Amino acid sequence: MAKKEFLKLMENNILLLDKLGDKLKKDPVSFFGYPRQQISVLVRLYLGGKAMLKDIARREFVTAPNLCAAFRKLEKDGLVSRTIDEKDRRNTWYSVTDKGKKIAQDAVEMFRGAIEKLFDQLSKEDENKLTEALKTINNILMKMELSNA
Repeated sequence: MAKKEFLKLMENNILLLDKLGDKLKKDPVSFFGYPRQQISVLVRLYLGGKAMLKDIARREFVTAPNLCAAFRKLEKDGLVSRTIDEKDRRNTWYSVTDKGKKIAQDAVEMFRGAIEKLFDQLSKEDENKLTEALKTINNILMKMELSNA
């Protein structure tokens, strides 16, 4: 019974987080002249470190060819750099340049501001409860990640 309840709660949380995410997207925010997806990719690459195109495509739920177009623009503008894997030349590694880091940091700050605004109406009690719940979730997810490494 507990597993069914867990799965239902996970489904509900995913839907609720999607709805909150939609509210964040409604805020008129300038993304430095780049589409939201390109900024999202840049930020994830900045936060996660260098990665292969196929891994980024999988995380972003897009095909590698579609992602290539986004990376060409980011690379042309000097925000990301591309390196061919010497061990397997079929693989390409992408990383954020110093110029890209600055834009990614600014985008993260804007996102944090939008989240703060979204959660401004929470009572202190609800904020504390949510913070503790998120700490617990993060700890459990980290254990899962380490055990599946």
